[in-house]
Amino acid sequence: MKTFDVQSIEIARNYEQVFEFIQNPENLTKWAMAFKEIDGRNARLVTPKGELEINLDVKSNKEFGTVDWYMTMPDGSIGTAFSRVVKNAEKSIYSFVLMAPPVALEEIEGALNAQIEQLKEELITLKRILESNDGR
Repeated sequence: MKTFDVQSIEIARNYEQVFEFIQNPENLTKWAMAFKEIDGRNARLVTPKGELEINLDVKSNKEFGTVDWYMTMPDGSIGTAFSRVVKNAEKSIYSFVLMAPPVALEEIEGALNAQIEQLKEELITLKRILESNDGR
């Protein structure tokens, strides 16, 4: 059973612009569909099973281009996502490692498959935002 997915996209913006936008948790509401509100370390997610309040911890390192998210769910389980921005001349490559959500084993495959499709759309949205004037 697959428990992760890796996706990437090239963005026609320089490394600094892409990294700064992605590492700012408040920007998640602009491109990550589940995030509806973020206030500091608190976030409200809307999922197919309803809304939930989570604790969001973003760990980023500009030198290495890493932006990782740790999401503590109401039941205490922790969901994770890991990403990296890489310089590519005047452009950037953004890669995202999507981990299976913290749900029961029998639900992982279905939940992960749905998230894989959603991530494809989110990366396209992210690219569109960053390549437009809104991403400057």
